[in-house]
Amino acid sequence: MSVKSLIVIAALAGLPVLAAPPGAAAQSGPVAQAGEPPLPAPSRAQRRIEIYPQPLLYRRCVDWYELQHRPSGTVLFPEMRCWWVRG
Repeated sequence: MSVKSLIVIAALAGLPVLAAPPGAAAQSGPVAQAGEPPLPAPSRAQRRIEIYPQPLLYRRCVDWYELQHRPSGTVLFPEMRCWWVRG
């Protein structure tokens, strides 16, 4: 490749940069302009449920085993139910 063709390729590659108006690049993005209030930060979703019981409360639970009939055969399966109780 000759030096002349390299110069032509470099000049053609630089034309889009020179052809764009100077304010076009700043207006295309979601950047806040001077004098405008900043965009609010996105809120984050809470990942878990937190329980803060009132004083003198505790959990009472009952557990048992239950037979469940499944296609592979009968299975002994543990079950549990819990609730909050005032102490």
